[in-house]
Amino acid sequence: MVQRPKIVIVTPALASANNGNWQTARRWARFLSREYQVRMTATWQSGDEAIMIALHARRSAASIAAWHLSDPKRPLIVVLTGTDLYRDIDNDAAAQESLRTADRLVVLNDLGPDHVPLAYRDKVTVCLQSSAPRQPHLKTTRHLRALMVGHLRDEKSPQTYFEAARLLAGRHDILLDHIGGALDPALGAEAEALARSCPNYRWLGALPHGSTRARIQAAHVLVHASRMEGGAQVIIEAVTGGTPVLASRIDGNVGMLGADYPGYFSWGDAVELSTLLIRSRDGPALLSVLQAGCDRRALDFAPEHERHSLLELLKPLQSPL
Repeated sequence: MVQRPKIVIVTPALASANNGNWQTARRWARFLSREYQVRMTATWQSGDEAIMIALHARRSAASIAAWHLSDPKRPLIVVLTGTDLYRDIDNDAAAQESLRTADRLVVLNDLGPDHVPLAYRDKVTVCLQSSAPRQPHLKTTRHLRALMVGHLRDEKSPQTYFEAARLLAGRHDILLDHIGGALDPALGAEAEALARSCPNYRWLGALPHGSTRARIQAAHVLVHASRMEGGAQVIIEAVTGGTPVLASRIDGNVGMLGADYPGYFSWGDAVELSTLLIRSRDGPALLSVLQAGCDRRALDFAPEHERHSLLELLKPLQSPL
């Protein structure tokens, strides 16, 4: 009987975080469990695993350093998150050391390699994330329901969504729901105040993943307003669930939806976002165009595609038993 090689996945976000990094780690552990023995942990200090996959160059830097110190010959894969790719690797020494130490670097959108320093670009692999497809819901024509999903923190730019809700306060046929925990208490307080003053805005707080995905399917459009993203899982869940996306025009989003996708607004531009929401309600043809754009991308987010990418990434790193 052939023993499966051991892999450790280091993720600073475990189940309690209920965020995209945790969903990635959990999905990858499931995809790899047939060929490998997989352990997930928030930190690594010692162990006999053959390969480490570390999510987050900066936040997993201590585990990465400990792994490299224990045996520099053991393969190390570092997955660059949005804050890594578009902020930390430019100015954080620990994140930069993770780049140097890694045998392979993984980015989660097609434009991600452009932000990796040239010295390390030959290490980079693009691995698009995935989500199991769901049957699209039949949606009411009585109103347009928009949904933003993301914990309330600066990187997700909830203020853009807040301001769009204020601009649309007189449009009772455009409803704006918001899912996410208040990682920034000040943003949570602003969301609470907005829900009291704008009857068309609802802050639903943090919800379980299953409930969140059901609400994504029920919405007419998902709004993704982030200022930095490595590869937002929530966009993939919308695309594979029959809900079109309105997204900030940042590389992390364009690298997932494509340069020609018609549903972008300038980052931080609430007027442009509110205009797109009005057009989606008043001219339903826009929703059809957005949906067609998402449908063209859906096959790239298939689970079998992501699993194949992972196995191909690991294959040359695996030592013969």
